[in-house]
Amino acid sequence: MNSTTNGCITWLPPGHADQADLGVLTVGWNVRDLLLENIEALLRSEGSITAELIVIDNHSRDRTVEAVREKFSFARVLVNEKNLGFSFANNQGMAVAHARHILLLNPDMRVEPNALQKTVEYLDTHPDVAIVGGQLSTPEGMIVKSVRHFATLSSQLAILLKLPHLSPATLKNYLWNDFDYTREQSIEAVRGSYLAIQGAARQSLGGLDPRFFLWFEDMDYCKQAISAGWKVMYVPTIRAIDLVGQSFKQVNLYTSQERFTRALILYFKKWHPGWQVWILKILRPPLLLVAWIVEFCLRLFGIKKYRRVET
Repeated sequence: MNSTTNGCITWLPPGHADQADLGVLTVGWNVRDLLLENIEALLRSEGSITAELIVIDNHSRDRTVEAVREKFSFARVLVNEKNLGFSFANNQGMAVAHARHILLLNPDMRVEPNALQKTVEYLDTHPDVAIVGGQLSTPEGMIVKSVRHFATLSSQLAILLKLPHLSPATLKNYLWNDFDYTREQSIEAVRGSYLAIQGAARQSLGGLDPRFFLWFEDMDYCKQAISAGWKVMYVPTIRAIDLVGQSFKQVNLYTSQERFTRALILYFKKWHPGWQVWILKILRPPLLLVAWIVEFCLRLFGIKKYRRVET
């Protein structure tokens, strides 16, 4: 067995991961260098657990697959012939994972040395917890607001109509501005950039909803878990550095708005009254038209501008 041991964590290769404690899944799309740095950080992890690494590549054009296979022979690499989105790709990884617990980890994350060990220990000692998120911070040490209240019509209308630019207070409840990021506590939703899933919960809930290409798949999964009687927890001793949406820089304004509004409507169809869905459907065409016009003007004048919708 060609396992890789570094800092006491043993990384098990494909075919030998039946007894792994944690399966780390990371989805890549044209972020080769970020992904390689992500894996290097994983290899610096300390602890006594065993783990498997599954990389799902969404049709990258930057030789991500070749680089991962060359540098990290213990990793299992799944290759898609087109970009299938975050949810579908993670489900592919979960389908072949053998570990007891699962960690969804974005390629622009850098785990702290003891994060994986603490994640497994917490899940093992809290069987009523389905999902765990940790404390994320920027490279400069600023806390990243990774916890959310569930989306409401008012909060999402504020985002769509750009009201936070006029008054940031319009999103104070949704973004949980008074949340204490130093204290372990039960929450509603956590970002999917570092999202650990209890093994039993995974068996009960299944995978992410594959209809979410990007956005709201994490909130939807948290909503499913809580609705089924599970807990979602924030644990500040589990820490990682978040480079904050580097993959999003590849997506233009119109595509970003189109995917965001499509995911938003799907989320509301699942969890909100029909009249709220119709309001969002009515607003979507003019919002996309504005995004298209802005994108056209940016391209016309040779300005590259990419954005991330705040969710």
